[in-house]
Amino acid sequence: MSGLAAGEVGRTGEPGGLRLVLARHAQTASNLRMALDSSPPGPPLTDEGHGQATALARALAGEPVVAVYASTALRAQQTAAPIAATHGLPVEVVTGMHEAFVGDLEGRSDHESLRRFFAVFSTWLAGDVDVPMPGGETARQVMARCERAIGELRLRHSSGVVVLVSHSALIRLVTPTLVSNDIPTRTRRRALPNTGRVVLAHDPESPTGWRCVEWTGAHLA
Repeated sequence: MSGLAAGEVGRTGEPGGLRLVLARHAQTASNLRMALDSSPPGPPLTDEGHGQATALARALAGEPVVAVYASTALRAQQTAAPIAATHGLPVEVVTGMHEAFVGDLEGRSDHESLRRFFAVFSTWLAGDVDVPMPGGETARQVMARCERAIGELRLRHSSGVVVLVSHSALIRLVTPTLVSNDIPTRTRRRALPNTGRVVLAHDPESPTGWRCVEWTGAHLA
């Protein structure tokens, strides 16, 4: 199994039923500066980012996409736009799927701020969901709003592929709480590149209602 480079997307998995593609937005200037950027609407895509978004749309062109959603961030909506256009659909903005708010670290790119961010995020991935970002959200707060948003989407759709463009930290944090199957720690800790994605399949026999079938190129049982 091999990871996907930015802009590369394979088939979303098994046919039939409902599949949810959680895609990270394409490149922004903040990504290039490694700046912590969580407050909507945020920066637009770079030229490279627009190219990545076009490549993502091209890769998903053969999928039975029935809806395209994006967070309240401009970069997510711009990434979603060519996907929606390819399928003759609108981009629907969904609340609750914006990036985890980093509070006092917003806009920072210095070493100490990045260290503080990753220290908290690592504790989240390890299961301590009540530690907040400095002046920002806890993982429990992030997961609660995301689970509500995705639960509403599941009620709207029963089949086909639903694409939701969101954010790296959020996708990596919330996916393990949404699915019943095990995601290996090594896979779960893998960084999600721009336009990388995680694919969930609706499973009525699962206690959570979802299985993770792909994580940025790694196919899961």
